[in-house]
Amino acid sequence: MKSNKKPLTGIRVIEFGQLIAGPFAGSLLAYFGAEVIKIEPPGKGDPIRGWRAVENGTSYWWHSIGRNKKSVTLDLRTEQGADIGKRLALGADVVIENFRPGVMESWGLGPNELKSSNPGLVYARISGYGQTGPYANKPGFASVCEGISGLRYVNGHPGEAPVRPNLSIGDSIAGLHAAFGIVMALLGRERNVSDGQVVDVALYESIFNLMEAVVPEYSGAGIVREPSGSTVTGIVPTNTYLCQDGKYIVIGGNGDSIFKRLMIAVGRPDLAQDATLADNAGRVANEGRIDAVLEAWCQGLPSIDAVQQLEQARVPAGPIYSVADMFTDEHYQARGMFERVEIDGKPLDIPAMVPKLEDTPGKTEWSGPCVGEHTQSVLRDVLALTDLEIDKLRQAKVID
Repeated sequence: MKSNKKPLTGIRVIEFGQLIAGPFAGSLLAYFGAEVIKIEPPGKGDPIRGWRAVENGTSYWWHSIGRNKKSVTLDLRTEQGADIGKRLALGADVVIENFRPGVMESWGLGPNELKSSNPGLVYARISGYGQTGPYANKPGFASVCEGISGLRYVNGHPGEAPVRPNLSIGDSIAGLHAAFGIVMALLGRERNVSDGQVVDVALYESIFNLMEAVVPEYSGAGIVREPSGSTVTGIVPTNTYLCQDGKYIVIGGNGDSIFKRLMIAVGRPDLAQDATLADNAGRVANEGRIDAVLEAWCQGLPSIDAVQQLEQARVPAGPIYSVADMFTDEHYQARGMFERVEIDGKPLDIPAMVPKLEDTPGKTEWSGPCVGEHTQSVLRDVLALTDLEIDKLRQAKVID
């Protein structure tokens, strides 16, 4: 039965982070009902408001990562600003921060300063290398952490420089892990398994968490997985192929029965019956031979026809989409993967967030707020400050 409430309704989060990792974690929690109060520096606010494509002084990106949040400006470098930040944290369920280790402590906002007065507080800390260890104080940008995590090493073509996706994927993966850790800590608190606790998320460890069999293969067999271009080492065939119309498609025909259907679909029933190709080990030994057959077949067909023929044969295959392709795809539309907000009277589509919950789904209630849009209401309603006290803070430039 569907509920009017979202699963995190009633949870208050104070988000001290900026740019990507911390704010992405906050966005996930806000999407599913948490009250997220974002603390921003007075003036321009979170730097991400000005990153990449900008209209009327605000980036399009902001309306995705700032959605459903309240914005409060505070100069945490001042004694008054740090004190207000502390008071907000003491009344919260969750704190999220993604500063370099020690910064929050320098403002009197570390978990040890808060725990005695708010023992149930879940305190999520996101940094490049975690809160402990010899690298803890190193600058930890996603690009660097993707390198040390092992991801960049396996990403690219043999003999060429490692490549990166054109995304800050390390930040987003860390934000996802932080949100997961926060929800686990909240569940543990609710079940009296624990009080509040620190959730220590390192960017490099979050990516390392996705490295599949790389560690046991090295430990057990001394194998260092190398970059493999558009293939996956030890699984054949799974590759990207160029079609007649200049577009690429992906074919995943690495199951034994799927491979047979694939070879029949591309006009090579002889290979479907070839005993040397009946299992993955045999196909790995003949990878070049199989890829040559698939490359030749794809080059003779437009991509849409190639995919249709393979789907008819129940072989996993699909196009390589740009964002423009996503917008015209009927499945993206049917699944509700775009949500429309209005910015200055103009429509703007932003991505829906997942997972999809049947009874308590998340939703974008509003696009990202203006800098400090909720400063007065939060200070008045949450901390019971008077208008006079708020005016004094504004005059002292502690808030906007």
